[in-house]
Amino acid sequence: MKCIYCGHEESKVLDSRSTDETNSIRRRRECLNCGRRFTTYETVETVPILVVKKDGSRQPFNIEKIRAGMIKACEKRPVSIAQIDQMAVDIEKQIQNSLRQEISSQEIGEMIMSKLKAVDEIAYVRFASVYRQFKDVTNFIKLITEM
Repeated sequence: MKCIYCGHEESKVLDSRSTDETNSIRRRRECLNCGRRFTTYETVETVPILVVKKDGSRQPFNIEKIRAGMIKACEKRPVSIAQIDQMAVDIEKQIQNSLRQEISSQEIGEMIMSKLKAVDEIAYVRFASVYRQFKDVTNFIKLITEM
């Protein structure tokens, strides 16, 4: 870390504390050249993830869209909002851990269906019927018989 007073590139850390409001670490440093003290803040840099839609357009990843779709599928079902939030966070982590900058909306849909199937089969069928845009009853019956 470069000293803000003399420009020397070496300093020692005297104190480190996490800051709750910004998810960063506050570090108190002392320059090894001039001895003056200064404060730095470290934050995690996240890479923005783009969702590639069916029509080829791209938009920023938004966990709220995942959450809203799952809430709609779980309407009047014994699935708590805490479970829905946890599934959405798990999907977001899975996407971030893939280290990809782009992901297709189809892949996200499959992840959502996988999570819903494990929690509530009715919610899974509801989501799948909208997501897969069933045109007739035969596709719907095929999905149910596969379960």
